[in-house]
Amino acid sequence: MNLSHPWAPIRSPLDMEVVRVLRRTTRALTGREVARLVSVGSQPAVNAALRRLTDEGLVRADEAGNAYLHTLNREHLAAPAVDLLADIRSELERRVRAEIAGWKIAPVHVSIFGSAARGDGDTRSDIDLFVVRPTRVPDDDSRWRAQLDTLSDRVHAWTGNHAGLSEVSAATLPRLRRERPPVVEALRREAITLAGPTPAELFATKR
Repeated sequence: MNLSHPWAPIRSPLDMEVVRVLRRTTRALTGREVARLVSVGSQPAVNAALRRLTDEGLVRADEAGNAYLHTLNREHLAAPAVDLLADIRSELERRVRAEIAGWKIAPVHVSIFGSAARGDGDTRSDIDLFVVRPTRVPDDDSRWRAQLDTLSDRVHAWTGNHAGLSEVSAATLPRLRRERPPVVEALRREAITLAGPTPAELFATKR
């Protein structure tokens, strides 16, 4: 570890993907196994990331014949900070759930979808939220609108990204079930449910 640059262990998105793989197990993994489990990156790129992380001391590499077996060094000084970064999307989900739990008017459903759910967004991407308003609550209800505005402000404060709110009334759900616009299929495929039924349940064809 370079103590004059303590932020240096994680230098690229691939480094973080490698760390995420190693965090999920206590079993030592070969470079080939790590490459198979990461969501992006070629075998040579993963090997290079493993070498960088080993040089920083965040990964242990033990020789085993013609291969190296890799484990995360959980005693490393940077390990708690890396854990926090690796779990940052889960922390966003936790905070949004906690915010929604305090609403005076409970939503029918809230979920994260789009790039934030897929994990492929960047600093210019919105944090897309799908919100279903109770039928009895009019669109211009001041208490409801205040809740949404506060949530948008907090998402921006927590992430630096703007919240992209897609809001519908529960009264429109039957039409959405019939018409199946692209957003419905996207929600069914990738959404992370934060409140209420899952999109699969929400848009299930009624019999």
